[in-house]
Amino acid sequence: MTSDAALDPYTPGISRRGLLRWGALGGGSLALGGPLAACAGPTGLPGPGTLTLGLTRSLVSLDNKLNQFDAAVTVQRAVRQALTTLGPGLKPRLVLADRFEMTEPTAWTVRLRKGVRYADGSPVTVEDVDTALRMYGKVNGSFLLGLFPELPEVEKTADARTFRLRTERPVPILDRLMANIHITPADANKPEELQSGLGSGPYRVARANSGAGEYTLARNPRYWGPKPPLETVRVRYVPEESSRVVALRSGELDVVDTLSPDAAEQLTGLPGVSLERGDGVRVCQLFYNFRKPKNHPLSDPRVRQALAYAIDGEALLRDVLADSASPLRGVVPTNLDGAVETGSFTHDPARARALLRRHGADNLRLTFMWESGEFAGDASVMEAVADMLGDVGVRVTLKQFQPGGDILKWRQGRGGDWDVIGNGFPSPTGLALTCLQGMYAGTAEKERTREAFMGYVFPKIADGIEEASVEVDDAERQRKLAAVQKAIWDTWPALWGFVPKTLLARRGRVRDVGLLPTNSYDLTAVHLEG
Repeated sequence: MTSDAALDPYTPGISRRGLLRWGALGGGSLALGGPLAACAGPTGLPGPGTLTLGLTRSLVSLDNKLNQFDAAVTVQRAVRQALTTLGPGLKPRLVLADRFEMTEPTAWTVRLRKGVRYADGSPVTVEDVDTALRMYGKVNGSFLLGLFPELPEVEKTADARTFRLRTERPVPILDRLMANIHITPADANKPEELQSGLGSGPYRVARANSGAGEYTLARNPRYWGPKPPLETVRVRYVPEESSRVVALRSGELDVVDTLSPDAAEQLTGLPGVSLERGDGVRVCQLFYNFRKPKNHPLSDPRVRQALAYAIDGEALLRDVLADSASPLRGVVPTNLDGAVETGSFTHDPARARALLRRHGADNLRLTFMWESGEFAGDASVMEAVADMLGDVGVRVTLKQFQPGGDILKWRQGRGGDWDVIGNGFPSPTGLALTCLQGMYAGTAEKERTREAFMGYVFPKIADGIEEASVEVDDAERQRKLAAVQKAIWDTWPALWGFVPKTLLARRGRVRDVGLLPTNSYDLTAVHLEG
């Protein structure tokens, strides 16, 4: 992949519909005030060159080492850039690099684009890339590390712009993986989320209040690429969906991400508002805690499977998620490259009760946890699932975390005990392999630092994923991936799962959003009319 040209601009029975409908029609008492109103123009609306985004989850950092939900990536990549990115069709495209090709089985030759600079005018260097990789490698709890079979090492050459990314074993998808490593000046980089916002992207940080999830991005006058159409991008965290709906209708917000089915129903067909929909590549699962002791019922795959029979997935998709998601028919979304169907979740409560009784697990008491905004309609889904389990004699306690809380510690087994987590896992590469790598390639070594996904450690499965990850022959890699996915399904890692469709709402004046299956988009392609 080479280029010398400039980069192309690139809960059942208790519905929230009533509240949303009242808010959308009445408007007054739910209207946003304070921070959002303060960033508006003289009429209370964004200025003609200003795009205002209303995020579902709080953007606590413009660094992506730990904060990687979909809408965050949209904003983060406007400030910091990587060597590559994924564009339409989730195909890799060059960004800071103008050459990125596999020149040896274990080495990729990369050349930095001539003239790439940060917002302060300093050049992007090979040392910055080297430091970025080392800093990402030191982060505890980042899902990005789980996508890499191994982090490459930077090998410098005589040419100041050219270097090699070297690995011990082949990594044939490294050009896709490196799209997630955002580059920042070496002397300002740290093995943690950076609160400063210096990058090489089309926008620089003019104002930031990370505690409130509020940012103002201004056009970067030193940007090395084509001038972006937008002068200013304002980012606001608006936790209440009813408030986001009202603000979008009134014009205080231009774009709202990750809509619930209720909100989409309220906005469909409204003058001045359009919906962007598409198939997604994010997997949402009610994933089991695999750190349980061996004598715990959930350590028995037969019990995990029995519990799954209690869940009416069709009803959840139809009545709770209102057909805004597709059923999960494998261990990763089947529209990912390399994914295969391995089975389906079957609703059979009588069988669930019988199997639980047979395996001595008919009086289970379980704790479910999730973070607000993890997926659209999260609370309603969790409440409905708890009711379904109650019907087979399983009592569920729900524990909901607010964004910015300490759910990461709980996920790692450092905060308290739990049984099932409502969790979304993105696929930023569009490949089944990286999803499998991130969730199912846990090892005893990774588990010692709590980096194994929810404690999932099955050595034979990890070995199978590793073998596929270093296979350079496409057909053989696909065969190995299919075999390992079937083996994972047989371990029953999840109670239930689904694949959300991408869905956002925008004002009519917002054009060319170009929403990708990753539920993110390129801000440099967006422009405003009127």
